[in-house]
Amino acid sequence: MKLFPLHLVPNDTRIDFMRLRWVSIAIAVILAVVAIGAIAVKGFNFALDFTGGTVVELRFQTPPDVDQVRSRLEAAGYGSAQVQTFGTGSDLLVRLQPREEGVAAPDGADATNRTAQDVVRLASSDGNAATIMRSEFVGPQIGKELALNGLYTLLFVVAGFLIYIGFRFEWKFAVAAILTTLHDVLICAGFFALTGREFDLTILAGLLSVMGFSINDTIVVFDRVRENFRSLRVEPVEVLNRSVNQTLSRTIITSFVAFLTVLALYLYGGGSLEGMAISQMIGIVIGTISSIFVACPLLTIGFLKVTKQDLMPKAKDEALLARRP
Repeated sequence: MKLFPLHLVPNDTRIDFMRLRWVSIAIAVILAVVAIGAIAVKGFNFALDFTGGTVVELRFQTPPDVDQVRSRLEAAGYGSAQVQTFGTGSDLLVRLQPREEGVAAPDGADATNRTAQDVVRLASSDGNAATIMRSEFVGPQIGKELALNGLYTLLFVVAGFLIYIGFRFEWKFAVAAILTTLHDVLICAGFFALTGREFDLTILAGLLSVMGFSINDTIVVFDRVRENFRSLRVEPVEVLNRSVNQTLSRTIITSFVAFLTVLALYLYGGGSLEGMAISQMIGIVIGTISSIFVACPLLTIGFLKVTKQDLMPKAKDEALLARRP
């Protein structure tokens, strides 16, 4: 039985992506500036994983009035309480940050239980009493350590990418790949700052996975660029164009399959994984677009402008080429 490769895009496409390089780079810069502005002005709505506080899951006999529960908690001094339904309409998730800044966080299970009982009293109403399904406390010191660990992880990944791509390709490719990857992560992070969605550890994990997906897609394109630079006798811009066109089908198929997987996670993974799924879906879309319209165009401008000499074979390869007629 003969198998035929799947190609969503014909291998002989001649789309002139490089003709739009200044437009695509300008759009990428604008999106990055908007994301930075959103992060700087609005900031992230950090979850209890980072800020510290108490989380209480409640179950009611009938679906409660969320606004009424939130108002009662606010009147009792829990001004920053986050109240939302999850699971069935009768389940409620209450997240409480410490009542006063500078006040030491409660220590031990007794304090957490007292807070949970207080929440139950405030959330219950006549004929619709609440029962505690789960309650736990996350200390602010732990949250600070988690935030620092997330930052260290990001720096470690960026450094690792630079070293790997620098050795495998050339420093210009490494810089272009890192800029493209950071652009993708920045836009994903800017989305959460702009929308005010709660930023927790699952979203941080999603952003790190976006880095992996983005860099992998970019490396595939750069690998074809390197091969074509060594084999084709055409201008660098034409080499980049052909490389993007040759990998276009593979890029779209890989991204489409990955998106379907994450979409299933978003639809059936429950509320706890919703944020991570959203970050990954945004990252897949942005990463696919940037690998086509940003990564290679960066290799045509300024100090990143790549030439044939940058990728000429060294030592043994040069000797072999010299023997050829």
